Amino acid sequence: MKRLRWFLIGLAVLLLVLLVNTLRFSSKQLRDVPPAAAVAVGDSAVNRLVAALRLRTVSYSDESLTDTTQFEKFLSLLQQSFPRIHQQLKRETFNQYGLLYEWKGRNPALKPVLLTGHYDVVPVIQGTQKMWKRPPFEGLLEGGFLYGRGTLDDKSSVMAQLEAVEGLLATGFQPERTIMLAYGQDEEVTGFRGAQTIAAELERRKITLEYVLDEGGVIKTDGIPGLPKPVALIGIGEKGYASIELTTVSKGGHSSMPPKQTSIGLVAEAVSKLEKNPFPARLDAGLDQMFTYIGPEMPFGQRIVFANQWLFAPLITRIMAQSNSGNATLRTTTAPTIFQAGVKDNVLPIEATATINFRILPGETVETVAERVKEVIDDERIQVKVLKKFISQPSPVSDPNALGFERIHRTIKGVFPETIVTPYLTLGGTDSRFYARVCPQIYRFSPTPMNDEDTQRVHGTNERISLKDYRNMIRFYATLIRNSQP
Repeated sequence: MKRLRWFLIGLAVLLLVLLVNTLRFSSKQLRDVPPAAAVAVGDSAVNRLVAALRLRTVSYSDESLTDTTQFEKFLSLLQQSFPRIHQQLKRETFNQYGLLYEWKGRNPALKPVLLTGHYDVVPVIQGTQKMWKRPPFEGLLEGGFLYGRGTLDDKSSVMAQLEAVEGLLATGFQPERTIMLAYGQDEEVTGFRGAQTIAAELERRKITLEYVLDEGGVIKTDGIPGLPKPVALIGIGEKGYASIELTTVSKGGHSSMPPKQTSIGLVAEAVSKLEKNPFPARLDAGLDQMFTYIGPEMPFGQRIVFANQWLFAPLITRIMAQSNSGNATLRTTTAPTIFQAGVKDNVLPIEATATINFRILPGETVETVAERVKEVIDDERIQVKVLKKFISQPSPVSDPNALGFERIHRTIKGVFPETIVTPYLTLGGTDSRFYARVCPQIYRFSPTPMNDEDTQRVHGTNERISLKDYRNMIRFYATLIRNSQP
């Protein structure tokens, strides 16, 4: 009986702790935010976006394939489309096609804000052109949607930011805080010639920024599991990137007399070990911040779970790991992408090589990933090599309590009042990672409502944006510039 009594007392204490934590788990959503002021967006703004979409500013890893005349035409289009910007703002170019605009504020003591994006786009995969409802580089309208490569990634953001600044200049608005605009020409391949060069120059000039806003998260219109409301995802960090090559060399020979394990078998076994031993799941790389924001908005039963992560972390991890996107948010991911071996079906291959792509969670590094790969494979016959052509360390995690996040949060509530705002971890890479050297507070958000089907259009077929959403993008950026003033 005594054991039962102590058990019941312990259970009662546990339930009390869970209940108290849940009741103290208060909403992080800003309340009583006034609606954002209307912004006049006429057909001319849509026509300017159409003109931008018709320019094939496709970037390639092999620069010889890039048609630079399209980039030159894009820069000319901006000069023609936004005369006030080009008369009143300082404009600089980097490596010919990277752009930096500076709108001087009245108070030089205030740190500038940087709005950034990119205007290069990915190519359309050969053979898929006929799958588009409207051709990908003609900027045609159907059913209230504008179709074209760049409508979501990322010409719409670039053009909307410029439309917002041009409109504010037309009203005579003069910022207290300097506003900077930076646009890269090669984000889709490396970002080295655009954003990296611009960021290096800002660092050389000893310019530090209040915050940076780049593309990244969107407004998820179909919500997230447990919260069927529109959710605005503001990226406070992004994963790193590295590809590792596994190679082994054997004697080869005739396939009629194979050894117990061929070079293909050795590398395949190494790949299998990596897939069977994924990186450990963690909730401390931005997910904990996300739960702090979305947890209080959920039904009471789920709210108990998120208010008491110290107890329910294993449950949260298990549930999230059931989906590919949830699993990718939890851990450094392991993705075998290339396998090369053999030249003839009756000849044993001498060399076999596999390439594994890793998207690295903040808190880990390219170096720690490579070390773990060696430990898991544990086979001296396998050479492990980090491919240096393109690597990116995970970004620092920005503070959702800083001024920049609050201003973005407030602006979202003003333009999209029914939306729940939350920080999250951006799974892909953006140009924003280069600006960490001049700003600790970097956020990734595009004010674009998208559901699961829409997210497949990014880099895919039938990329499109509704005219209503594009007009709201312009309103968002105009409002954010106003809200970023003291």
